[in-house]
Amino acid sequence: MAALAPLPPLPPLPPQFKSIQHHLRTAQEHDKRDPVVAYYCRLYAMQTGMKIDSKTPECRKFLSKLMDQLEALKKQLGDNEAVTQEIVGSAHLENYALKMFLYADNEDRAGRFHKNMIKSFYTASLLIDVITVFGELTDENVKHRKYARWKATYIHNCLKNGETPQAGPVGIEEDNDVEENEDAGAASLPTQPPQPSSSTYDPSNMPSSSYTGVQIPPGAHAPANTPAEVPHSTGVTSNTIQPTPQTIPAIDPALFNTVSQGDIRLTPEDFARAQKYCKYAGSALQYEDVSTAVQNLQKALKLLTTGRE
Repeated sequence: MAALAPLPPLPPLPPQFKSIQHHLRTAQEHDKRDPVVAYYCRLYAMQTGMKIDSKTPECRKFLSKLMDQLEALKKQLGDNEAVTQEIVGSAHLENYALKMFLYADNEDRAGRFHKNMIKSFYTASLLIDVITVFGELTDENVKHRKYARWKATYIHNCLKNGETPQAGPVGIEEDNDVEENEDAGAASLPTQPPQPSSSTYDPSNMPSSSYTGVQIPPGAHAPANTPAEVPHSTGVTSNTIQPTPQTIPAIDPALFNTVSQGDIRLTPEDFARAQKYCKYAGSALQYEDVSTAVQNLQKALKLLTTGRE
């Protein structure tokens, strides 16, 4: 896609809008990297700002300028289905956030602690906030957001204090820790992540997520440049993740009989689940991940024809 034209500048952020400052920063970071993500980050900030304060002069002025940015960005992205079709936009944003989460989680489980990983955890939590522009979050996304935000704060504080963080999933002892430390921790994260010397981000070697009922195979759900400006080879090869070849899953022969049984009654939840599988399949095809697309389409077909997953 052609480079986007510069957007109208924003005035200084009013103090009332402190809670959306990091979402706006994430939008700026994605203007060139993924304008769709940037658009929805601004839309979330706009909707949230309207709820906080739309009456005082400085807030009204800021929201007016933010609306100008949204309109300019939407005009430039007018032919992009992720902007014109809500279901495509929702899938794009959710998959992007989840891929960023999986990158950070993979680094964490491997004991590779660095600022780029911390930023990825925190940015993933911000993007899950943004998903609310499409409606209520799923339970899985709520858990992802809470865990990612807490992990970012926990690891940041450990490194700041010269301590070694505990790798992998650990219990959140105090829920309030995240909220109290969130702003201080995020404020210290670099706008452009540093270049870690011990690992290289490789989207084709992601672990499958154990946090969601929908299987998320490796390398399926975000652009190859997610997260921001992750370094290429640094010359250190001992811990560099190596890509693995794609394998196409076998097709279940039973699925060739696509005639639904007459006594099957699908619930609204079944339809929503099938729709979600199809969204993930469509998103996977954007990144030429045939394996993920086939797996999710098989799940949708099985659910629609048998009423079971």
